[in-house]
Amino acid sequence: MQQERQLVERAQAGDASAAGLLYESYFPKVYRYVVLRVGEPATAEDITEEVFLKMLEAIGSFRFTGAPFSSWLFRIAHNKVIDHHRRRGKGQPAPLDEGISAPANADPALGAPARFHFAELRAALQGVTAAQQQVVALRFAAGLSIAETSRVMGRSPGAIKALQHSAVQALRRLLAKRGSDLGQTEDYER
Repeated sequence: MQQERQLVERAQAGDASAAGLLYESYFPKVYRYVVLRVGEPATAEDITEEVFLKMLEAIGSFRFTGAPFSSWLFRIAHNKVIDHHRRRGKGQPAPLDEGISAPANADPALGAPARFHFAELRAALQGVTAAQQQVVALRFAAGLSIAETSRVMGRSPGAIKALQHSAVQALRRLLAKRGSDLGQTEDYER
């Protein structure tokens, strides 16, 4: 946390290398969050770049108030995803790209099965609420903690745990209906 604070302060002072380190550190997590929310890798890359451009424009206004920098960054990402969906129109579901990639932290040995499972999960996510989609994306795709997710979503940790629990249960039911073996996976409610 202290190292992150120093990087942010250096970036606020105009240090391009500090801003670059923040970009390198957070790009994979932000991208995984965005791709799970929009379903299209190329669009997710564009939106993720918009997030970091906004970060550079607004970093001078960021203040440490007890919440980590990541909460602020993921709030920007959330807003960019919302903007994307508004531009697309509410009636148009995002098409699933056959080449959609599994999260970067997936085991590379899984190969095509991991990509299939990720696409299957992305399709099932369309059957849960927007808040449940966001909690799944933040917790599992971006790898944020309950506390970080709580700050990003502006909800209590207890509310995040409840949302996560209901999302996991709903996804299990949806995946089981589809005959997916993902509906039978281990408990991810950590």
